[in-house]
Amino acid sequence: MRETGGRHTVSHVRDCSAVSGPAELRLACRAFRIVLPDGRAYWTVVDDQYVKVVVADRFLFDLRFGCDRAESTTRLYAGELARFLAWCAQTGRSLEDGADHLSRFVLLLRTTPTARPGSGQGRPPGAARVNHVLAVVREFFKHAVASRAVDGRVLAALYEVADGRHLPAELRPEGGGLRYRARPRHRVRAERTGRPDAAAQAEWEALLEAASSWRDRFLLVLMWFEGLRIGEALGLRRSDLHFAESSAQAGCRVPGPHLHVVHRDNPNGASAKSRDPRVLPVGAWVLAYYDRYLQERLACPDADGCDFVFVNLFHRPLGAPMTASAVRQAFAAGSRRAGLARAVHPHMLRHSAAGEMVDAGTAIDVVQAVLGHRSITSTQVYARPGQDRMRDAVQAVEAVSRQRRSSRGREGS
Repeated sequence: MRETGGRHTVSHVRDCSAVSGPAELRLACRAFRIVLPDGRAYWTVVDDQYVKVVVADRFLFDLRFGCDRAESTTRLYAGELARFLAWCAQTGRSLEDGADHLSRFVLLLRTTPTARPGSGQGRPPGAARVNHVLAVVREFFKHAVASRAVDGRVLAALYEVADGRHLPAELRPEGGGLRYRARPRHRVRAERTGRPDAAAQAEWEALLEAASSWRDRFLLVLMWFEGLRIGEALGLRRSDLHFAESSAQAGCRVPGPHLHVVHRDNPNGASAKSRDPRVLPVGAWVLAYYDRYLQERLACPDADGCDFVFVNLFHRPLGAPMTASAVRQAFAAGSRRAGLARAVHPHMLRHSAAGEMVDAGTAIDVVQAVLGHRSITSTQVYARPGQDRMRDAVQAVEAVSRQRRSSRGREGS
């Protein structure tokens, strides 16, 4: 076993077919990264002897290569699933019993403080996190039923099925006949919140001033104006940047300066979340900071042979593509140097870009296209007004009321 970029990596893990469920599991389960001979990787669940949990491994392997999901998705799913399987093992429950008593697992989630470092460390997870864990568990059970690893009756413990016979006539689907629908039995009610936590422009500007290199400044500008995910930014190749007025010579017919966001399996683990490529126009800020970064990059000969846009310039391995963990550490250090009251993380800049677009009056479908959301419901969270806009609305009503009272007063005189 070796450790790369803070993640354990193996080319082979023991695969005992006898380990097919929690009855044979040890009490410790954990997510583990598996690297295949061709360099592709996915995350699975192993016990404390690094033996793969077969029923979980089949689900995660199919998720990665059968459903063509990103490696980062399997990493997240493996972590959530490991927690559920460890609970089953520690309480002596089989998979079926775990599904039957899932409400007990929900209670455990809602009352156990989070141990992972971050802003929520030491507090129980919120409703959104609990619901995500439950969604992973349900997907796991559906796969286990389809592969006949567990009895299909287990799904009745996870879903309640209803039909439309008691719906009002105007809500019934056309064509007649009964239509059935299933909804999860276990779901924590989440309060409706405002927009996702975004970085303020003052915080972004402070990070720019505190940045120690033009590479880091270019990354900050790119993420602020383009709304890129950190994986998308670190997965960019120089061949994806078409910053000339015309890129016809490169075989690209898109006019004006722009960049291409393309999904790839990259050696630094960074990739675009969506499989659908998209093209984003870039403006003067991005072009200006990129020119400064290029001058800085030319001073590092080891970077010449790397096609990645963002590479290591100041520490080994020089010229290698940057990793997301390194960028997050740089953001935390930059927040401290800038004297910010909180640590700004990369995804907050994506939230900022989305909020700025909505506030500027950009149509929601355009914001969706820029962000690369497959569902517009993911984009609509940015359309929720913040306190400033709500205060403006209330003050607008007051202004109209004052104007009307003043008009009536003039008429009466």
